[in-house]
Amino acid sequence: MTRPPKILVFDSGLGGLTVFSEIIKLRPGADYVYCADDAGFPYGSWKEPELVARVVSVMETLLAAHAPDMAVIACNTASTLVLPHLRDRWPHLPFVGTVPAIKPAAERSRSHLISVLGTPGTVARDYTQNLIAQFAAHCRVTLVGSATLARIAEARMQNGGVCDEDIAAEIAPCFVEQDGRRTDAIVLACTHYPLLVEDFRRLAPWPVDWIDPALAIARRADQLLRERGFEETFAATGSARAVFTSGKKPDAQLRAMLARFGLVAG
Repeated sequence: MTRPPKILVFDSGLGGLTVFSEIIKLRPGADYVYCADDAGFPYGSWKEPELVARVVSVMETLLAAHAPDMAVIACNTASTLVLPHLRDRWPHLPFVGTVPAIKPAAERSRSHLISVLGTPGTVARDYTQNLIAQFAAHCRVTLVGSATLARIAEARMQNGGVCDEDIAAEIAPCFVEQDGRRTDAIVLACTHYPLLVEDFRRLAPWPVDWIDPALAIARRADQLLRERGFEETFAATGSARAVFTSGKKPDAQLRAMLARFGLVAG
C-alpha cells in the first residue's frame, strides 16, 4: 500500500484510549478515528439484544462516514457479545476485539488464584466462562463484576475527581486468600480499568500482577494490517480525531485530555 491505513477505534467511552495509545505507538503514521459512544455509555448495564442492536447500528454509521481499513473494538463488554455480529455483517473488514486476558493471567500466576475484574456483563458472559475452561482450568478464578468502576474512570479522565474508598471497595473482592496462597494476578477485563491502575496498585492489600491486554491488541492490529499489505511505516504522524455519538462538543478540559493522547476533538 502507498497510503497509510485508516483505523477506527471504538469504545463506549474513554476507556478505549488505553488501547489506542498502544496502537499508535506501533503505527504512528496511520490515520485514526476514535469513537466514544457516550450516548450509550455505560454498556455494562445494557441487555444483550439491545446492546447488539446498538453497536451494530452505531458501527454502520461510523463505517459509512469514515470508511476505515480496520475497526478495533476497544471494549470487553461489546467484544464478548457483538464481534460475531459485526464480522457477519461486514465480512471483508477486519475487526480486532478486546477479550479478557485470562490465558496470560493463568500462565503467569504462581498461586493459581486469579481474578477477573470487569463489568457485570463481561464476567457473566459465556465467552468468559469458555476462556476460563480452556485456559485456566487449573486455577481458582474469582469473577468480580463492578457496576461503577467504568464511571469512576470516566470521571477521572474528565475532571480528575475520584474517591479512594469507592475504588478500594470495588477491587476488594478480587483479593482472595486460600490455604496459605493469595491472589497474584488480576485481569483488567474492561479497557477503562487501566486508567485507574495506579490507584489499584496504591489501594491493593498486597501486590499483584494487573493484566492489561492493550499491547497484545495493538500487536494483533499491526499484524492484520501487515497481512493486508500495509507494511510501510510512514515517517510522518497521521491524523487522529475523536468523535462522540452524543454530538456534544467536549469542554476545554476534555479537549486538553484528548490532546495528550494526540487526538483532536471533532
